[in-house]
Amino acid sequence: MLTYDVDIWSIRKRAGRAKPYELRWRVGSRPHSKSFKLKPQADGRRAELMTALREREQFDVDTGLPARELAALNSPTWFEHATAYALMKWPRAAAKHRAGIAEALSVITPTLVATTRGAPDPKTLRRALYQWAFRAVKSSDGQLVSRHEAEEPPNEIREALSWLSDHSLKVKALEDPALLRPALDAMSRRMDGKKAAENTARRKRMVLSNLLRYTVEEKGLLSVNPLPRVDWTPAETDDEIDFRYVPGPAQARALIKAVSDSGQRGGHLSAFFGCLYYAAMRPAEIASLKVGDCKLPADTPESADHWGELLLAESRPEVGGGWTDDGASYETRGLKRRARKATRPVPIPPVLVRMLRDHLSAYGTAPDGRLFRAARGGRVRSTEYCDLWDAARATVLSKEDAASPLAEVPYSLRHAGVSLWIKSGVDPVEVARRAGHSIAVLFRFYAKILQGGQARSNQLITEELNKGG
Repeated sequence: MLTYDVDIWSIRKRAGRAKPYELRWRVGSRPHSKSFKLKPQADGRRAELMTALREREQFDVDTGLPARELAALNSPTWFEHATAYALMKWPRAAAKHRAGIAEALSVITPTLVATTRGAPDPKTLRRALYQWAFRAVKSSDGQLVSRHEAEEPPNEIREALSWLSDHSLKVKALEDPALLRPALDAMSRRMDGKKAAENTARRKRMVLSNLLRYTVEEKGLLSVNPLPRVDWTPAETDDEIDFRYVPGPAQARALIKAVSDSGQRGGHLSAFFGCLYYAAMRPAEIASLKVGDCKLPADTPESADHWGELLLAESRPEVGGGWTDDGASYETRGLKRRARKATRPVPIPPVLVRMLRDHLSAYGTAPDGRLFRAARGGRVRSTEYCDLWDAARATVLSKEDAASPLAEVPYSLRHAGVSLWIKSGVDPVEVARRAGHSIAVLFRFYAKILQGGQARSNQLITEELNKGG
């Protein structure tokens, strides 16, 4: 119980004792005392108690301590608190979000320590946190626990977590906002020391902000959220796409054809790459594409030049079996940054209509209606289509271009598709809608192309204005 009813008495000396100087005080009806070897020590402690009393701080009757000292004494370490937070968030979080929380906390937690003396190798520490401390599993009695509590980790992982447990700061120490600066700086750097992408740093900062808000509002371990008091912005990075390395239409077509000509799996996945380019879909959306999502015109000579439409409603991002409830390497979810049952219609040109129709004729569908599947029927893995893409680059590109970042990853086709739409004069709002972007994201990543189109727009406006002259 806390009370303002406190008396602090003068120091008395008791001869013949190892610690002769005794400080006494009363909290409520309960007396307290502490003995010191030297009088200045007793004076210092009395001054601390008097300061708390003058500042109208309550004292705890049982321990005799000022409320802030008691809170600091009972405060969990940051490592304990962050682990509990990850477990609390786990049941309601999507698998991708679970991994995102673990990734952010694995960067933050090693910086909130009292000393770095004897610290494990940073990569080992990061792995121990990401794969073991902040990843939840079911214990033998069905309860969610950190993985290292249910399974026996390797020695280096166990030692890393033990070191961190011993040296982690108390949560109460974060009343001093300056202690957060190393964590914020760590978010803006990759493990190799290079700048992290700005959106990556901001995403990790959001995890930290949410955790600190939970610390204040739900757990009461801090009086205020210290994060807004730290003057910090992530290091600026250029998130714009480097269009020197985005394939043009002829290169994109040649690369897709090279995939198709590379064998049975290439033939099966050529339309997968067609969806990346001609519909600017994300790989996770293509992996979930079903025959019922495809509205294709009739297969007649009269309809050969007709457009079709894909009605996208689902995504299957890869995340790793350790983050999903069923152990699958992907999760089935709604479209990125959309409500769970939201859909996105995407018109598709005749060339993709033909590719999809040929694919369905040659390969059919999986039992659940999916167009694209792994050799054993599951989700197409990124390793599989990336291997096909690497082989296609080696076939199509010159040795010099193949050694450059030109069309370096399959996702380059999505960038190429969106770029083509913009250059064709499609309204940016419609481009953003088809690609599943916000307008802000579109202008952020495709600013150079959009700005290039302004000259053409200005010319059209000028011509229209001059008609009246």
